[in-house]
Amino acid sequence: MFSSVAHLARANPFNAPHLQLVQDGLAGPRSSPDGPPGPPRRTRNLAAAAVEEYSCEYGSMKFYALCGFGGVLSCGLTHTAVVPLDLVKCRMQVDPNKYKGIFNGFSITLKEDGVRGLAKGWAPTFIGYSLQGLCKFGFYEVFKVLYSNMLGEENAYLWRTSLYLAASASAEFFADIALAPMEAAKVRIQTQPGYANTLRDAAPKMYQEEGLKAFYKGVAPLWMRQIPYTMMKFVVPKPRSECSKPEQLVVTFVAGYIAGVFCAIVSHPADSVVSVLNKEKGSSASQVLRRLGFRGVWKGLFARIIMIGTLTALQWFIYDSVKVYFRLPRPPPPEMPESLKKKLGYTQ
Repeated sequence: MFSSVAHLARANPFNAPHLQLVQDGLAGPRSSPDGPPGPPRRTRNLAAAAVEEYSCEYGSMKFYALCGFGGVLSCGLTHTAVVPLDLVKCRMQVDPNKYKGIFNGFSITLKEDGVRGLAKGWAPTFIGYSLQGLCKFGFYEVFKVLYSNMLGEENAYLWRTSLYLAASASAEFFADIALAPMEAAKVRIQTQPGYANTLRDAAPKMYQEEGLKAFYKGVAPLWMRQIPYTMMKFVVPKPRSECSKPEQLVVTFVAGYIAGVFCAIVSHPADSVVSVLNKEKGSSASQVLRRLGFRGVWKGLFARIIMIGTLTALQWFIYDSVKVYFRLPRPPPPEMPESLKKKLGYTQ
């Protein structure tokens, strides 16, 4: 057990360069009684070394476009599929006295709105999260290459996990700007009975009442919810280099579900604020947070753990399936630059 905890500590995303090298087994030259220090040993799977034919070059415009398309499918389809659970979760957050739990929430919704009522908000969900997926997955790859070039080869290697965190946070910043209007409309439709049943009805009504502010007043708490979620989502390790392609997808699904559970817990208080804020007129995020209190921001957590765990697992599964189908190149594995090897004495 203690060895597992130690491994997790060494895998800290904010490791300093020296600790990152220790984790990789590259902290210093290796000496042996039979000769001078040699380069570090790396075990590689022979199957991973096989030459594959890719449909495009890594970092090309086609690569970014197809990654964005994979994001559209992975986020748009999965979020739309769990709209009934999302609807009940949102209602538990904004009216906990009426909707006391998941099963109670489903029961009340079915009695009042029928089966069709569980699909309320599907259109803004599909449009909003498709746009979010386009920006999240497409921009992530763009920012990863951009920040690597800015840092230089050596620093990009030493700080690679922190680089992935920064790239994912930057991508999510823009993704949430694309998502915010549809998220606001979705919450109004789902949590305000009689307000509107469709996006066509909700959007003009919201604009008439509050102008553009109605669509973007929730963007700040949305950043608070989504950026930590996405950073954790992208940094969870998936040891795919040692797996066949079908095995890669299974590993991706399992790792995605584990990441999703932690993501749901980390981002849930901000999610509660988003739900209440988008339902009410004239409130600010700080006012909503004070009114909800500590206990209030955790309402609906169990429903969200189920929803986000499933979503994250399916999103990674669909996204990786798209990359496999279109034969997209995977990013090259982290390799210590020759200049850094010379500095550390691995080469002459």
